[in-house]
Amino acid sequence: MKQAEFLNVVMPFKDKLYRLAKRLLVSREEAEDATQEILLKLWSKNETISQYKNVEAFAMTMTKNFCLDRLKSKHASNLKLVHSNYSDENTSLQKQLEAEDSVQWMQRIMNELPEQQKMVLQLRDVEQYEFDEICELLEMKPTAVRVALSRARKMVRQELVKKHNYGIG
Repeated sequence: MKQAEFLNVVMPFKDKLYRLAKRLLVSREEAEDATQEILLKLWSKNETISQYKNVEAFAMTMTKNFCLDRLKSKHASNLKLVHSNYSDENTSLQKQLEAEDSVQWMQRIMNELPEQQKMVLQLRDVEQYEFDEICELLEMKPTAVRVALSRARKMVRQELVKKHNYGIG
């Protein structure tokens, strides 16, 4: 596969790889490094990449596995979940603070979810993947994906109800 063809195949979903890496790893820098590593690994497989039925699913699986390995490594003590993709210059200071507070609450809630539920929720509700794609990426059965998603949403809903009803902790 030539470089131009590789870029046409891989670049459309590069941002999805980054967002998944950012969801699983600490910082923007860690996510950028992970994304770059995955792109390098994909390039090293450029001769055989056309054999894969779904290159995007393969790349997402590589990203997930790379990030999980990273979290398990010795560097894991320095890592935490950070999600700061939201910004809007046309809002007032109060609205910005409220939005940042909401993002922080979602981060806390997502941190409390089991890893599998966190990934299913990220892939389905943030990345907008279909159930069959999630099954393939996470190597899970459709029923297990639906159950994990349902449990994750239920936990998020319960925690948000606590917050908005001024329940503490």
